[in-house]
Formats: sequence, C-alpha cells, structure tokens
Amino acid sequence: MSQHTPDLTKQSPRSARVRLGGFVILPRMLDKGRAELAGKNGEYHFNCPLDQHFLKFAGIEAAPLLAELKAGKGDGEILDWIHEHSTTRLAAHDIIAWSSYHEGRGPSELGQREYFHDIHTQVAPHRKDVSTWFEILDVDDYVSYGGKA
Repeated sequence: MSQHTPDLTKQSPRSARVRLGGFVILPRMLDKGRAELAGKNGEYHFNCPLDQHFLKFAGIEAAPLLAELKAGKGDGEILDWIHEHSTTRLAAHDIIAWSSYHEGRGPSELGQREYFHDIHTQVAPHRKDVSTWFEILDVDDYVSYGGKA
C-alpha cells in the first residue's frame, strides 16, 4: 500500500477539479480508492456516480483500477496504466474538452436538481454562487472538515 494513503476520516480527497494527465475527477477517485483499501474512506466511496463518469469516458473498469491501487502504484503509474488499458484511446483534445465540460456541469435532470438542492441547503444555504457539481463537492468537503461556507 502506498505510504501516501489519505485518511478521509480526517481530510477530504483532492478536489474533483484537480487534473492528472488532463483528466478531472481522476485524482479524487484515486484518493478514495486508496483510502477505501486502507479502511479510511469515511463517508467517501470509490466508484460512485462521479467516478463512473470518468471510468466510462476513459474506457476502464473500476475493479482492475482498484487492483492497481492495491499494488501500491503512484498517480503517474496509474495514469500510464489507464492509457495502456483504455478501450477508448483518447486524444489530448478529447480529454481537455471532457474535463472542461465536467468543470462546468451542473444538475440537469429533476432528480439531480433535487439532490443538489438538498446538499446545497445543508452545507451552504446562503451561498448563491454554487451551481456546479464540482463547486458543491468543494464546499461540502470544506464544511465537512470544519470550514464555514
């Protein structure tokens, strides 16, 4: 197991905005996977719906990725593994476009809007500037560890 396993009972994973190889979501997903393997994932879940957006786009499965994390591979090694095992073989411009889209993506369907609103009401009811999934995740992470929204 990597010596840099985050303890998500004490700190949040990296923001979904953080990129690895141009991919948003991926570093956060890796933090959650490593923490889950160590039994330190707290309220965070590997292979959640957000992670599944990445997995589908990258053309990889969650279980083999988790096995690579269990082997102790670092972020760069995981990125190399993803490129080697991807069924989609993405070009850099595809990754940039996909990541940009996800940075600005907000809730679009009725069920998503209700879920988003519930989180927003709980963590930052007075914040009118929170409208994307990444923004609500960042605020939720911050508030969950003692910050004030």
